Amino acid sequence: MNVINVIGSLNSFFFIYACILFVIYILTAVLSVQELKNYITKNRYVDYKSMLAFQKLPSISIIAPAYNEEKTIIENVKCLLALQYQNFEIIIVNDGSKDNTLSKIIAHFDLIKVNKAYESNLTSAPIRAIYKSTNPAYNHVIVVDKENGGKADALNAGINVAQNDLFMALDVDCIIEPDALLKMVKPFLDDSEHVVIASGGVVRIANSCEVADGKIVKVNYARNFWAKFQVLEYFRAFTMGRMAWSKLNGLLIISGAFGLFDRKRVIKVGGYDKTTVGEDLELVVRLRKYMHEVENKKYRVAFIPDPLCWTEVPESYKILSRQRNRWTRGGIDTILKHKNMFFNPKYGLIGMVSFPYWVFFEWLAPILQFFGILYFVVIILLGMLNHYVFVILLLFVFSFSVMYSLFAVFFEAYTYNKYQGMSYILQAFIFIFLEMLIYQPLNMLFSLSGNYDFFFKKNKKGWGDMTRTGFTNKKGTNSTIKP
Repeated sequence: MNVINVIGSLNSFFFIYACILFVIYILTAVLSVQELKNYITKNRYVDYKSMLAFQKLPSISIIAPAYNEEKTIIENVKCLLALQYQNFEIIIVNDGSKDNTLSKIIAHFDLIKVNKAYESNLTSAPIRAIYKSTNPAYNHVIVVDKENGGKADALNAGINVAQNDLFMALDVDCIIEPDALLKMVKPFLDDSEHVVIASGGVVRIANSCEVADGKIVKVNYARNFWAKFQVLEYFRAFTMGRMAWSKLNGLLIISGAFGLFDRKRVIKVGGYDKTTVGEDLELVVRLRKYMHEVENKKYRVAFIPDPLCWTEVPESYKILSRQRNRWTRGGIDTILKHKNMFFNPKYGLIGMVSFPYWVFFEWLAPILQFFGILYFVVIILLGMLNHYVFVILLLFVFSFSVMYSLFAVFFEAYTYNKYQGMSYILQAFIFIFLEMLIYQPLNMLFSLSGNYDFFFKKNKKGWGDMTRTGFTNKKGTNSTIKP
């Protein structure tokens, strides 16, 4: 095969791949609009507070791992105490903190050591003690003190101690809306045709927002350069991407920062996998696999489009690169552990559509993008670049990307309109263009580094310290995330 034939074949491959990707994006936009309209129509007149009087609301355990959170832990727990729900408990899992996290929470909430019985259904690092409050106002707060084992290990320990029907896995430094539990539990009550095994919700970015008493009191567009890009990215990922997959009942991931699960089924599948850094993705895939292989029932993973959870995102290049590297490694690990689902009709839509999509357009897309750039350089050096075709395709790709992001911004404004003001609109518009030139190429590099680390480095499970800057009214309150 001569060079011209090779170039022609590669041209055809990249063109077909790009066309498929464009079609997927268009379908994603259409499906997300349909699903959001259905949700708004169905829930427009729902009085969630009236649900508090329901006699058969599922009981919920909120499980929040904490590691070295002494500067924010009290406010974090106060935020959880303000949640509107009739039957829930808060389980803070102190995952071997080396600071004063445990002593502070003991002192503030009048905790004492108790002999609470629990079943060790899931393996975890040893639990040293369990604490409850002597103050009746905090009688639904439980603190589990254990040796350090990482987030997945801490969640497993919390699931063992919990005794309620459902559990919510929550990052302790997230801020959730007061009615979040009521909205998250509603799919478990509504769907009579399917068994709901989990539900997730939209996560929004709290950087630069004003926080008081554990609540978002004013939503601001992030001031930090890197966080501005991530606001737009989260619009596309949650409001667009996950809404579309929810419409198809093909959602494979619920954010590790905020998700509600059927506790008994999670125990049946073995809890969170402590050998991966993508425990949130891996658990949902394993739950879906279990439903097909064992229970063989109609089931659903629900998704709530309301902005119910606010989290802080990385504000430095170094921390951002670590996070995206870890996301890549977690995705690869999950794909390889469950590779038998790939194009397997036994798993229905998940095996034939969702899983292959994750392989081709989540894992392999950055790799193909990198080789596409190398290929472009080669044909320039060989003098085989058709400048007219190149300019046309470049303008099309750039315009499509900008329009898709603008649609996501418009979509958010049309529905929940959390970000307001002309300044936000102008900045978002500018950063949509900058994203193509700066952020997307960097994300490609972060993904490539994650692939390299997974396949060529021994420490595939490394998490890396993630220092947070703290919210607007918590100056100097840094916390560190540990594996």
